[in-house]
Amino acid sequence: MHSLSMDIDKVAGGEQRRVADMVAIEEPLEIRLAWSTPKGRATRSISITMRTPGNDNELAAGFLYTEGIISGQSDIDAIETCGPPAPESGLHNVIRVELQQDVSVDLGRLQRHFYTTSSCGVCGKTSLEALRVAGHESLPAEVTFSASALTSIPDKLRAAQNTFDATGGLHAATVFSSDGKLGPVMEDVGRHNAVDKVIGRMLLDGTLPGSTNGMMVSGRASFELVQKTLVAGIPLLAAVSAPSSLAVGLASEFNMTLVGFLRGSTYNVYSAPERLVS
Repeated sequence: MHSLSMDIDKVAGGEQRRVADMVAIEEPLEIRLAWSTPKGRATRSISITMRTPGNDNELAAGFLYTEGIISGQSDIDAIETCGPPAPESGLHNVIRVELQQDVSVDLGRLQRHFYTTSSCGVCGKTSLEALRVAGHESLPAEVTFSASALTSIPDKLRAAQNTFDATGGLHAATVFSSDGKLGPVMEDVGRHNAVDKVIGRMLLDGTLPGSTNGMMVSGRASFELVQKTLVAGIPLLAAVSAPSSLAVGLASEFNMTLVGFLRGSTYNVYSAPERLVS
C-alpha cells in the first residue's frame, strides 16, 4: 500500500468543492541489526527513516550495503518484519536483518555512521574519508552510454512511476543499461530511500557491482546519492535536477560521470564526460 485516499477541499477558479484525493503514505521504518558476539546473539536498532512502505527488505539491505555495514548478499541470513503492526495503518514498521553467524559488526563504525538520521547523512568530509578508508577506487571508464539512450531514461522512468501518477508525491530511482533498458524502478518519499531500494534489489539479486549500469534519480543529485551510487560500483549518475558542489567533487574524485538537469534532449555533464558518446 503506497497511497491513501482522503477527502480534501479543492479550490479552483474561486470555487471550493469536496473531492477524494490520493496522498503518498509516509511511515517510519526502524531497521534493526542482529549478529553473533562471543556472549551470544546481539540486536541493535541502527536507523529510523521515514519511507513509503513497500520494498522494505530492499531498503534495509541497500541501506546496510551502501553504509558499509555489510559487504555483500552472503552476509545476510534473513530479513524479517518484527513486532505488531501499527494500529493506525496496519503496517509493520520494524524490520530486522539477521546476519550470518560468522559476520562480525564494528560497533564503533555503527556509532560513527548513524549519529544522524538516514535522511540527511553525515558530513561530506567524514563520508569522503570513510570511502577512501574502505578502499573504494576510481570507477573504470570502459562502459559508455549513448546520448540517445541517456535522454530516453527520464520518460521511461516517469512512465513507470505508478504511485506518482496517483499522488504526485514520490521520488523515483532506477538503474539502466548502456542501451537504455531499465532495471528495477523504486518509488519513495525520500530520494535516498528510493536509491537504497534499487541497490538493495540488486544486492539480493546478486547483480552488484553495477559496473555496466547507470543510475537515474527524479530529483537533485546530492553528495549522499553519489556516495551510494559509488559504493554500488555504478559509473554514472543522472538527475532531473541540479547537483550540489560536494556531489560534483565526489564524482570527480572517483571518476563517476555526473549528469544534471536531464530533461528532454538537454543535460549538463559535471564530471567524466568521456563515458557519453554520440
